[in-house]
Formats: sequence, structure tokens, C-alpha cells
Amino acid sequence: MALTLYYHPFSSYCFKALIALYENGTPFTPRPTNLYDPESAAELKKLWPIGKFPVLHDAARQETVPESSIIIEYLALHYPGTSQLVPTDPDLARQARMRDRFYDFYVMDAAGKVIANHFRPADQKDAIGVEAGNKTLATAYAMIEQEIGDKTWALGEIFTMADCAAAPALFYADMVAPLPKNATAYLLRLMKRPSFNRVLKEAEPHLMDAFPYKEKFRTSIQRVI
Repeated sequence: MALTLYYHPFSSYCFKALIALYENGTPFTPRPTNLYDPESAAELKKLWPIGKFPVLHDAARQETVPESSIIIEYLALHYPGTSQLVPTDPDLARQARMRDRFYDFYVMDAAGKVIANHFRPADQKDAIGVEAGNKTLATAYAMIEQEIGDKTWALGEIFTMADCAAAPALFYADMVAPLPKNATAYLLRLMKRPSFNRVLKEAEPHLMDAFPYKEKFRTSIQRVI
């Protein structure tokens, strides 16, 4: 297979890339990556010295593509499918990209600050970061609640890269701070989408005992199985 995805099955940004691949049934070779394993980490860093996943390698075009949003853009350009994740209309494409960034920066990254704090040693807790993350989430939730309204997906009736970003962001954020009504309904629609539902089912066996929200993770999945 031409495409290989270097990823971790529990990473939110890897979720996002996997949703895009599954959405269009794009053939690829999954390459689980463990940054704590020297050999696995070295393999990833040989392709992308920054050492963060996901990273897509295209052997046919000799291209290495890092970053979840850029991976989705690359797939839309070179491996398009029936789901047009990046709309051809320039204004719709701009709106999809804006919401993609919104869910990454103001939902996923904000929730990540709270989640990551659980793994810090007792003498290195980041109370300021947690407070900032919670404040950002509150603002983002209010915006989502107003905007999503009676829409099916982020842009209305078309499923785009914005929804690929929203799915893992809302899934993890809901564990940190429960979503309001409209956002909850949107998340449930996302979780029932076959592409994201598959990602979640594949991730569950890799759930770490140390993950502070492991029971919430399992409970959330049970809602849509």
C-alpha cells in the first residue's frame, strides 16, 4: 500500500486523521507508534524529526505529511473520495478550515491542558494552565452551542474536515467538562458516524489504566455501540 499512517490509537489528533481515512475508505497501512520505545520513536523521527504523530508517508509520491489538518488536505487533493472533506467552494473551504482550527485550538488543546495535568508530578502541577483551559472551554462551548443549533454537521448537511476535528475534540472535552445540550447532540451524531465509531472501538483496547477518565471513555462508547 502506498500510504502508511504513523499514529497512536489513543491520540486525539490521530483520531482526526483516521476519521478522514475511514470516511473515504482510503487504503493505508496503520503503523502504531510508541514514543517510549526507542526503535519505534526513531522510525518516526527519521521521517519527521519533530517526533509528533500523526504522520502520513506516501511511498508512491515520496511525500511525508505531518499534522492532522495537513494530512486531511493532502488526502483530499491526492486521494479524494465520496466525502468531500475540503469543499471545492472557496468560501465553504475557508469555513471548514476555520472550524477545524477552532476545534483543535480552543476545544482539544484546552481540554488537553486539564487532562495533561493529571500526569504531572505533584510538585509540577499547572493550576494556571488548568484554569486557562477551563475558561477557554467555557467560551468555546457557548460559541458551539449557539452555532450548531439545528445543523447536522459543522457546516450544515455536509461532513467536512471541521467534523473530523470536532469529533475527538468534543469526545475528550466532554470528559473534562460536560457539554451543553446542542453540543452533546452533535457529539452523539459524530459518534454514530461509522468512521468515528470505528476509531473509538479500535482505541478502547488501548485504554490506559493510568488515564484519569477511563471509565468515562468506556461509558461514552457504550452509548453508541
